[in-house]
Amino acid sequence: MAENGKSATEKVPAVANPLSEQPSEIASNINYHAQFSPHFSPFKFEPEQAFFATAESVRDRLVKQWNETFLHYHKVDPKQTYYLSMEYLQGRALTNAIGNLDIQNAYAEALNKLGHELEEIAEQEKDAALGNGGLGRLASCFLDSMATLNLPAWGYGLRYKYGLFKQLITKQGQEEIAEDWLEKFSPWEVVRHDIVFPVRFFGSIEINPDGSRKWVGGEVVQALAYDVPIPGYKTKNTISLRLWEAKGRAEDFNLFQFNDGQYESAAQLHSRAQQICAVLYPGDATEDGKLLRLKQQFFLCSASLQDIILRFKERRSGKGSWKWSEFPSKVAVQLNDTHPTLAIPELMRLLMDDERLGWDEAWDVTTRTIAYTNHTVLPEALEKWSQPVMWKLLPRHMEIIEEIDKRFLAMINATRPDLEHKLPTMRVLDHNPQKPVVRMANLCVVSAHTVNGVAQLHSDILKAELFADYVSIWPTKFQNKTNGITPRRWLRFCSPKLSNIITKWLKTDQWLTNLDLLSGLREFADNADFQDEWASAKMANKQRLAQYILLVTGVSIDPNSLFDIQVKRIHEYKRQLLNILGAIYRYKKLKEMSPELRKNTTSRTIMIGGKAFATYTNAKRIVKLVNDVGAVVNNDPEVNSYLKVVFVPNYNVSVAEMLIPGSELSQHISTAGMEASGTSNMKFALNGCLIIGTLDGANVEIREEIGEENFFLFGARADEVPQLRKDRENGLFKPDPRFEEAKQFIRSGAFGSYDYNPLLDSLEGNSGYGRGDYFLVGHDFPGYMDAQARVDEAYKDRKKWLKMSILSTAGSGKFSSDRTIAQYAKEIWNIEECQVP
Repeated sequence: MAENGKSATEKVPAVANPLSEQPSEIASNINYHAQFSPHFSPFKFEPEQAFFATAESVRDRLVKQWNETFLHYHKVDPKQTYYLSMEYLQGRALTNAIGNLDIQNAYAEALNKLGHELEEIAEQEKDAALGNGGLGRLASCFLDSMATLNLPAWGYGLRYKYGLFKQLITKQGQEEIAEDWLEKFSPWEVVRHDIVFPVRFFGSIEINPDGSRKWVGGEVVQALAYDVPIPGYKTKNTISLRLWEAKGRAEDFNLFQFNDGQYESAAQLHSRAQQICAVLYPGDATEDGKLLRLKQQFFLCSASLQDIILRFKERRSGKGSWKWSEFPSKVAVQLNDTHPTLAIPELMRLLMDDERLGWDEAWDVTTRTIAYTNHTVLPEALEKWSQPVMWKLLPRHMEIIEEIDKRFLAMINATRPDLEHKLPTMRVLDHNPQKPVVRMANLCVVSAHTVNGVAQLHSDILKAELFADYVSIWPTKFQNKTNGITPRRWLRFCSPKLSNIITKWLKTDQWLTNLDLLSGLREFADNADFQDEWASAKMANKQRLAQYILLVTGVSIDPNSLFDIQVKRIHEYKRQLLNILGAIYRYKKLKEMSPELRKNTTSRTIMIGGKAFATYTNAKRIVKLVNDVGAVVNNDPEVNSYLKVVFVPNYNVSVAEMLIPGSELSQHISTAGMEASGTSNMKFALNGCLIIGTLDGANVEIREEIGEENFFLFGARADEVPQLRKDRENGLFKPDPRFEEAKQFIRSGAFGSYDYNPLLDSLEGNSGYGRGDYFLVGHDFPGYMDAQARVDEAYKDRKKWLKMSILSTAGSGKFSSDRTIAQYAKEIWNIEECQVP
């Protein structure tokens, strides 16, 4: 390859053409970067080198647009939104960037001139490991929409060196190794050496003679900014994701100690700084683990707010006289879940201690600036931090939180005596003597001007249950913003064949920025020509997926079978266990059938993928079970042409971009009332994949939009769940014989000698920790099996299935993140379009 590559590159002059759209000049620009921005030894131009040179060539254009966007915002000085999130699941940037810039073909041609294929080069890119699941992917879709809608908005996050982890599947099940996405470097980020802020931990409070307070001492690390450009679709606007890295300074390195042989203690602060951005969600079972997570959260909030305040002051400095009360008319801060809650006391501290505002003025500014998105009703996910740990790490912030709590209590006592008996659960501080904690969600609700849920059902549950008492105080504070996904990444770029067909039949590609136009496909749903084109695009995606599965698992799957996929984090509430128990029952029935009867069944390939958190034992047992079942089923010659079970390893954005277009049925089967929204359900529906699911999260709205006849529904409803759990506690649950049969089959050792009793025991009994089937797998099993039987029947009728598939895509218009972000901009942030001319 090197020889071909070399001869091809020799024919192309290495000339800088940073903004050209001509393939030959782009090829010269790529070659220029290969020679003059070298990262490898000379004379190599293999796919990896070609990727980095190509990325740098694309970055040239992005940097120009980026600088123009910065400059334009500086001149116009609009109100801007700053989105704070612990996670961003970006995926690969190359195909997305050239797609948004609308220069795919020119780059494909340029790379051909250099002896490479664009697809092969794009494959060289590693996914940025800055997130874990839906929360981080949502943040990335949101940034794409902010840029596409020309909104003045920026993202803030942390530059994790290793991210979550890379998942390996071995005989033991899931194993975690460090993710190596930064091992070489990221060609997209630009380090801003001039943007550095100090972030303090520990220390103590100094009280000045005038009564003002200052946080001093402790340890101080430096936050250094790395910016990643986020281009909008077919617009010049290119916004920033600013990622912070933690560093020590030269003067924090103790040269005397080092020369004295005390190497570790000489560099103590440097190594502690490096820990902060080492991994996403470090295990927090230990005291040190909790401290590190809290450090991460505060580090993000403090660096970001110092940056936001500095930018605000720089803009004001040329404007003559100005007041801090103007801050909320120029700045909106959105907290993505409770992880950045410390932005609230930190903004108060910066305003009071550094800018000398009084409490009332600082509180007014803070509450008008900050809004909070709630992503969960799961009690274990609503963060509560130990008060002693917080006093130790952030003493000044604890003073401020105490004051917020005190003033909230006083306000309730004065204005709502009827709520006094509710105060123990409503207040910010829980003073339980065994375990005093700070309740982050309560702090957000008390302090933010707007609180939103992420799907209609979820927001209704927040208002009716989780935050009901606050709603009676602030009825207008609570909103719903149903999540969305970007149609560019999740249809146009990951399924070009299907999107070309959509554009051809709609006679426009405007649907890419106005997804509601997809409803125009409804009139062709019965058209035989359209159905044939649709089917061939789906088949091409299935064949590509089958090749990928063979490559990563060694399992060969039949593209003519029904592709049934469940991919998401492995969690008991998402019920991968229900899926695999259903597969086990199906396998057992196939084994019992005569060869003739088997021929009448619908052949199926069940694929499950996702990461289990490293310390979540039951989730890891589920991963092991799926792999053990696959090993038996896929090697059973009697049934393996009718059923395959595959665990897809190391699920991430790039894997999703392969799985979602190739899937025909997808499972969104969480216990009702537990999944706030879900966004993969939207991606599957958009790609013409049918959903089997419960009435949970955004499933409710997807079913409304695509038509209930195109959705395979089963399971208890959210409002029935509490009573069903009570009934179970009272011994009223009668298990379906099929459910008992599937569990018994595992216990018989049919899938190997691993001890699955602890996992199966979680489904037994009537109550108790880790027992009593809290997630209602047993209750929903019969309905699930019946729904799967309806799927088998529907799939046999090709025309009916294709029509359902088309109507699924046609009904997905609501689920664009452009719609979601336009609603945030108008109804929460009060910001307006600011297009670069």
